[in-house]
Amino acid sequence: MIVAGWLLALALLTFYFSQWLEERQNPNSRPIAMSEDGVNQVMLERNFQHHYVVSGTINDVPVTFLVDTGATTVSVPAHLADKLQLQPGAPQMTNTANGVVETRATKIDELRLGTITLRDVRASINPGMRSDEILLGMSALKTIEFTHRDGVLTLKQY
Repeated sequence: MIVAGWLLALALLTFYFSQWLEERQNPNSRPIAMSEDGVNQVMLERNFQHHYVVSGTINDVPVTFLVDTGATTVSVPAHLADKLQLQPGAPQMTNTANGVVETRATKIDELRLGTITLRDVRASINPGMRSDEILLGMSALKTIEFTHRDGVLTLKQY
């Protein structure tokens, strides 16, 4: 019984700390979102690394985005392309933080962040990305007003 008690305590602690770590990485798993007078708004908190990470969907499949205003397009790891129903298009050379990479052009039919919905978003499929996070670049953000104040990034779609 003592061993079972310790195993149960260890399992509960593991569950608690994994939830805590996930919340630190993505404090916006359920972003604060609202719609009023035709304006859709989403408010994001910084994570512990001072990045804006948010849960959303691509073609109705749940994903995690990393907001990257320095990225020209939305960049999707190649290992997620089939799952997200993305068709690889023409090859293109892309400058990344890790150098020049050959990516494939694609188009996202629907991208959602809280109450914000974007359609026909230009993107690239990047074989050099190993994580499951999708870089939310300017091909999506160009149609959204964003402001940063006191550690909160507010996105507005008119």
